[in-house]
Parts: sequence; C-alpha cells; structure tokens
Amino acid sequence: MAVQKKAQIISQVQLAPGIFSMWLKDLEIAGQAKPGQFLSLYCNSEDRLLPRPISICEIKEDGTSLRLVYRVAGKGTEEFSRLKEGDTIQVMGPLGNGFPETRAKAILIGGGIGIPPMLELAKSLNCEKSIVLGYRDITFLEKEFQPYGQVYLSTEDGSAGVKGNVIDAIRQNAVEGEVIYACGPTPMLRGVKAYAAEHEITAWLSLEERMACGIGACLACVCKTRNKDHHTNVNNTRICKEGPVFKAEEVEL
Repeated sequence: MAVQKKAQIISQVQLAPGIFSMWLKDLEIAGQAKPGQFLSLYCNSEDRLLPRPISICEIKEDGTSLRLVYRVAGKGTEEFSRLKEGDTIQVMGPLGNGFPETRAKAILIGGGIGIPPMLELAKSLNCEKSIVLGYRDITFLEKEFQPYGQVYLSTEDGSAGVKGNVIDAIRQNAVEGEVIYACGPTPMLRGVKAYAAEHEITAWLSLEERMACGIGACLACVCKTRNKDHHTNVNNTRICKEGPVFKAEEVEL
C-alpha cells in the first residue's frame, strides 16, 4: 500500500549532463517496492503543487532504501537536483503496478530515461537476459547492467553501439527472446510493440506519461486501450493506477 511521508536522502550524484542518481532511505516504501513501480516526489515550492513521478531504478536488497535516476526536465526536477545528503523530501509510493516475473528468455529494452527502471528488473529476473539500451548520444548506467546479462547499445549519432534505435540494435545483433520488457518514449514503445507482434513475442510495456495525482483519481494520465474501462465505460485506462506496465496488445500507442 502506498504511503506519503518524508524520506531522507542518503546520496545524490550526477551521472551525465542533466541526469541525476538519488538514493532515498525509507524502510516502509523500499520494503514494498517492486520493479516497474514509481514514486511521486513533491516540491517544496508552493507554486509547484503537483508531484513529479519518477520510476524506481534500484531497491536495496535489505529493503532499507531505493534509488531514483531522473533527468532534469523542468523547475521541479531542477529543485530535486539541488538536494544533498541529509536533506528530506516528501514522497508518495510505491505506486503503480510493476513488471510480471518470468523464467523465459527475456529481452529488456530501455530508451532514454526509460532505462533506469530496467536495472532493478534486470537484477530481479531469474532467467537468461539480453539487455538493449537506447540513447540519443551520451550514455549512462550501461556498465551497471553488465553483471545481469548481455548488454547491447544503440545511439542516434552512432557514438556507442549500433547507430540507430533499439530495434536496429536487436536486428543487427540477432537478439532473441521469448518475452520482452520495455520502457521508454512512445515512438520507441510503438516500435517494440510492432516488433513483438511481428515475431509473436509477448511484450510488457511501461508507459511514460506525465501524471498528476498518481493514484488514479484525476484521470490526467489515461491512455487508449483495447478494452473498455469499468470506471468510465470508454476505451481508456489510467496509467498511474492500472499501469504503468501493460501488455503490449492491450494499449494503443
């Protein structure tokens, strides 16, 4: 069950330009968290009332702390980036539904700031894993994935790995799997969904979307689905509540 409380910052470092890694200490939240879930972080500034959703990157094995890796994209995340060890921040979580487990051969795909939530999944899955990470240019976290599976990279400018996108990297490296897990921008997820359908592979997609309440009350983060939502009787579902992880064929992208 999600809780709202102040959590203490254990550490914060910059991984790349605009990319920060923050460890939070909280036994109650970390003890419940699962791969694919997220936290809502609240700003101190009174003119920024809505929380910022940030995916969970890692959960410490003893359940005492968790890690968030995020990109500075506005005033809210810029405020978070100035926090340091010993500071506290108001958080709510863990929120959303995480990735289902599998023992089948898996392909983990992360694009941009959709890469961090794949790290805890890579650690937790007890199966053969191929990990495909897509970047615009500057890479981050890629070395931290290496203990958990074969890692393949793609960059738009060709500076690391395959020049192109994650699907290009999968095809050029002949990556195979029986199930796909993916998180990243919508164009990438659209490509992953098409690739999975083409190869008849089950795919689970974590949708990135700007959320407001984080608990399914405001309907600000709905997406189109194949089935009707029992709350609204239309083909919508709430990413923050029923997601952010969905089976690929259940959502329209």
